[in-house]
Amino acid sequence: MNSARLLALGVAVLLSVAAAANAGADTVTIGSKAFTESVILGEIAAGALRDAGVATHHRRALGGTRILWQALLSGDIDLYPEYTGTIAREILAGKNLGSDPAMRADLARQGIVMTATLGFNDTYAIGMRRAEAARLGIHRLSDLARHPALRFGFSNEFMDRSDGWPALRTAYALPQRNVRGLDHDLAYRALAAGEIDATDLYSTDAEIAYYGLSVLTDDRRHFPAYDAVILYRADLARRVPGAVAALKRLEGKIDAGRMAAMNAATKIRRVPETRVAGAFLSDAFGITAAPDSESRPYRILRTTGEHLTLVAISLAAAIAVAIPLGVLAARRPRTGHAILAAVGAVQTVPSLALLVFMIPLFGIGGTPAVAALFLYSLLPIVRNTHAALVHIPPPLAESALALGLPAWARLRLIELPLAAPGILAGIKTSAVINVGTATLGALIGAGGYGQPILTGIRLDDIGLILEGAVPAAALALLVQGAFEAAERWLVPSALRHMPPPG
Repeated sequence: MNSARLLALGVAVLLSVAAAANAGADTVTIGSKAFTESVILGEIAAGALRDAGVATHHRRALGGTRILWQALLSGDIDLYPEYTGTIAREILAGKNLGSDPAMRADLARQGIVMTATLGFNDTYAIGMRRAEAARLGIHRLSDLARHPALRFGFSNEFMDRSDGWPALRTAYALPQRNVRGLDHDLAYRALAAGEIDATDLYSTDAEIAYYGLSVLTDDRRHFPAYDAVILYRADLARRVPGAVAALKRLEGKIDAGRMAAMNAATKIRRVPETRVAGAFLSDAFGITAAPDSESRPYRILRTTGEHLTLVAISLAAAIAVAIPLGVLAARRPRTGHAILAAVGAVQTVPSLALLVFMIPLFGIGGTPAVAALFLYSLLPIVRNTHAALVHIPPPLAESALALGLPAWARLRLIELPLAAPGILAGIKTSAVINVGTATLGALIGAGGYGQPILTGIRLDDIGLILEGAVPAAALALLVQGAFEAAERWLVPSALRHMPPPG
């Protein structure tokens, strides 16, 4: 079997996973971005839909604007909370759409509908520590130009958005060069610790009051209005009767003060987003059945199942493809150089970038994570299989040839058993790496141990971080121990104590 067929086999496995992941089409899938307010709004939307008798699934904290927008267009999610300024400046950038009707018309051409505002404007702003701003006499954004040595730390998305740092720098002719990207929640902590001097804020962020920050006046009115809305697919009304009416109940019901208070409840007082959303729905609409929060043991059990699924499927596919590729590389040296170079090149791609690259092919969720993990698992197995076969002691290889066995029989009966320790070592290495890398899958809705880690970082909750990190480390150790036990069972003692290849 040649390498093209083997790669096709791997793709077929992944496509079968994709088909399974797309089940449950009658459920309305809600997305939210990787910050607290978006998660709360997603929970509010989910509660309103459930009250209308609509089954929902909330895929929390999926990432930034582009990931959510592409997921909405592809149908991986049915709706998500968004902001008019982001729609105008980022999603529909370059079209110069200055009004809500113009944006609605353009969105409609793409099969997307925008609700009326939910009732508040969560605009971008720039903040500094109050004492530092007073000491330097900085009250407006234009005052920043007088202080080129200031250290800026902006959220990663703000660093590249068309309405973010590049446009802000141009609008105010800002000379600062010490500018770095940070996670939005970590930027607040860095600002409070004095590690940076200014960061971007959302105007309803609870941290503004908590850290006593000074919000600089946007004296040139660079930032547009960021009215909170919900974007949903136009076919939702046809597919799920009652869903759109439930969403429209939310229009105009959340003012800026209420949103800031809900953010504070979660970020400062550590109230789960489900309970915060439930309290709002109870006050605003008399909906008393708030969704239950999961217990910690149940969460760990669920994330363990998700993590094991990601690792098992991707590793099984990698073994099925990588061992034959390693055999081919050993048998045909010229082809082998190309194979090793190709799998080595994949390994150099940053894991987060590879996950994002998979989204246009497989959407969001477990399938792109499995695809990325599959590709990352190839190199150790291919390389170890190749090395173990080419370094079989010459006398043993010559003895096998002298027996007159055909090539396939030599491979099956002699060469692969002799190479088994090296092959198993490669699989073990891939499995352990796979367990750790799979935590990044939570960024695109794949779940697993990465979900509590990311939530813990967002909420500054060490307990949640450990809830994902400790089981992930334990699982890596268990996987390593399981493969060592398998090696003792599968490989004769004499072969286990042979010197390593090369």
